[in-house]
Amino acid sequence: MKKISVFTSGGDAPGMNACLRAVVRTALFHKLEITGILHGYDGMIKGEFIPMNAKSVSGIIQRGGTILKTARSAEFMTPAGMKKAKENLEKNGIEGVIAIGGDGTFKGALEFSSICSIPFIGCPGTIDNDLIGTDFTIGYDTAINTVVEAVDKIRDTAESHDRLFFVEVMGRDAGLIALRSGIGSGAEAILISEAKTDMEQLIRHLKDGRKDKASKIVIVSEQEGTGSVMKVAEEVKKALPFYDIRVSVLGHIQRGGNPTCMDRVNSSRMGFSAVEALMDGKKSTMIGIINNKITYTPFENAVKHLDELHPDLVGMMKILAL
Repeated sequence: MKKISVFTSGGDAPGMNACLRAVVRTALFHKLEITGILHGYDGMIKGEFIPMNAKSVSGIIQRGGTILKTARSAEFMTPAGMKKAKENLEKNGIEGVIAIGGDGTFKGALEFSSICSIPFIGCPGTIDNDLIGTDFTIGYDTAINTVVEAVDKIRDTAESHDRLFFVEVMGRDAGLIALRSGIGSGAEAILISEAKTDMEQLIRHLKDGRKDKASKIVIVSEQEGTGSVMKVAEEVKKALPFYDIRVSVLGHIQRGGNPTCMDRVNSSRMGFSAVEALMDGKKSTMIGIINNKITYTPFENAVKHLDELHPDLVGMMKILAL
């Protein structure tokens, strides 16, 4: 193997740049030529290949987002789009590709492998932490720390006005951001995608809770079973009109910001291992870290997990919220 490419795809996540930096410098150490592909699969189709060297990735380990840009490509999921991507990889002499992204990125690479023999290795870049095959995905630690910091500030104003705040966090299909950040911020309740919300139980919990609490925080995973955070807040307001209720949607601030040390180190380990996996002949495989050890999970198994999340953490949260 003499030449490889790297790209970022799907939603951006803090730590993608750290992973990219590790990929480029590890490739150069092994005397491999490396190019970056701009705008994910869309750039692969359009031929947006750029040469990369050690200087290309200088000063980026602390930056959120991705210097290679990212995009979702509907065209790539068509036979014509995949054919263009294959032709561009071959035209540029690419012998291996490292994809930094999430579930959709790996599904695309797996399908692409049916028409293209060039091996793909994946690094799990998604703040949702919803992939099987790694304890923590790239960006997850930064995202939950961002949420906790924001909720700490919200609680200051909540306590000043004796208010009940509903705070919506990301996690349309997985509630791991809500669960961990809710515990970390001392939330009174956490509503997650994996469990249908019992509004009667929530209302009873808020009504019967300690009366001397100056503030109450409820963390809501976006678009969870009962509906939007606004709908949940409205139902609680109808049942408990004496509460001064406010809603805060954190939105895309959870994707941005400087990655934490944990995300920088994990991302670097994954990027380093991805290059070595390509050189060892692996393909259609996601790099992960489980129990602090590098692991390899086939793309077909590295899918979103929608199972019940950490019942021990849920049980602990209920006790600590008393």
